[in-house]
Amino acid sequence: MELGILSLSDLQTDPATGRPHDPARRTREIVSYAIAADQAGLDVFGLGEHHSPDFSVANPAVPLAAIAQATTHIRLTSAVSVLSTLDPVRLHQDFASLDHLSQGRAEIIAGRSAFLEAFTLFGIDPAHYDDVFTEKLDLLLAIRADDPVTWSGRHRPALDDLPVPPRPQQDTLPLWLGVGGTPSSAERAARLGLPMVLGLIGGDIRRARPLTEHYRAAGRAAGHTPDALRLGVTSHFYVGKTSQAARKDLYPYYREYLRPKTPGGRGWLIDSDQFEAVAGPLGALMTGSPQEVIDKILTERELLGTDRFMGQIDFGGMPHGMVNDSVELLATEVAPAIRKETATNIATA
Repeated sequence: MELGILSLSDLQTDPATGRPHDPARRTREIVSYAIAADQAGLDVFGLGEHHSPDFSVANPAVPLAAIAQATTHIRLTSAVSVLSTLDPVRLHQDFASLDHLSQGRAEIIAGRSAFLEAFTLFGIDPAHYDDVFTEKLDLLLAIRADDPVTWSGRHRPALDDLPVPPRPQQDTLPLWLGVGGTPSSAERAARLGLPMVLGLIGGDIRRARPLTEHYRAAGRAAGHTPDALRLGVTSHFYVGKTSQAARKDLYPYYREYLRPKTPGGRGWLIDSDQFEAVAGPLGALMTGSPQEVIDKILTERELLGTDRFMGQIDFGGMPHGMVNDSVELLATEVAPAIRKETATNIATA
């Protein structure tokens, strides 16, 4: 089982100054988390794409390129690339270049995005949300499969036997589909034989089981092998030395991250009882002592059949040291136990 971390690069307001945190400093801190994860032996680092002043990273490929030069083995992925608003040609070129810099460690997680900022910025009509995504995914798959490329659609000029350089160092650039819980999105990933990343941001993890079962059943019906139908899960993440300390330390930052930032804005207000529920043994929030997190990841794997877990490590204005401590515990205490347990399961299966 692969274990990793991700950042969405959210910018919070500094309570001491009333001003948002500096995006330049925030981006450099994110790079340092990825380097620490690589040095500690984690498997994958993901970086989100957003197009509002509430986040510091718009194009994940740029910070990931910096990370590639300072790391040796950790896989580097977007989390996610907002494919509906991107040119698939340029997206593939960016990540093929990242693949060269990282010596074959680049991946793409493509998604549709829950936010409208990118659609406004790039002039994409949200009314065509699904059609645009479907067409651009088709083009991205064509670019991965063939060079030169011949393709035509309604939302982008056609390609007529054109090369799309550079080609990645890997034979094919790995592509996952990011899914927020919509059955049609899971079915799309299954039909295409693409691995799926499911974002769990609240509620009971058991509620995701019908979706993951549907994904695998639809994939089998489409003729794909289990190896093609890999499942990744992402969750908000914080591990502390003890269960009580982890909850006490995390709650104010989790509440800050989720609360609506403007009147009527997106987000929700969470009280301590709701926090305890979502942090419980079957809640989506991955937090607690190392043993508690180990048990929860293994429970999630048993329920959903996960092949990869990625924890969102740095949200709500969490201090740099707090994030580093959590990453260290993930790498030194949680990951070895997970790997031992899953290796044993594989050996005795």
